[in-house]
Amino acid sequence: MDGQKKIQEAQERQGLTGLERLGLRVSAMIGSPVAQIQRWVTIHRLDTDGDQEWDAVLELLAETDGIDMTFNDDDTVTLKWDRPSDEDRVIEGGELEAVCELPPF
Repeated sequence: MDGQKKIQEAQERQGLTGLERLGLRVSAMIGSPVAQIQRWVTIHRLDTDGDQEWDAVLELLAETDGIDMTFNDDDTVTLKWDRPSDEDRVIEGGELEAVCELPPF
């Protein structure tokens, strides 16, 4: 218990809320190069993640178009998404550029 209290105090000193920390962590997992190549990632909940924060992030992910969520037996969640289609591309200045969408956090 004492170790969790120290972690929580250190996180509070950084000025981020629990939801912001969790959002940044999940966003980093989604945005990692490996996840972007394979177009899936399994996210997990840490002991320091509160119920409300976890539920809020899962709700936001569930509302995001193009993301399929699978709830695993070990309490992790696997997110899968499709490769961007041609409709997600913009022609600008004669060059074809992919439109990059940032994770919803």
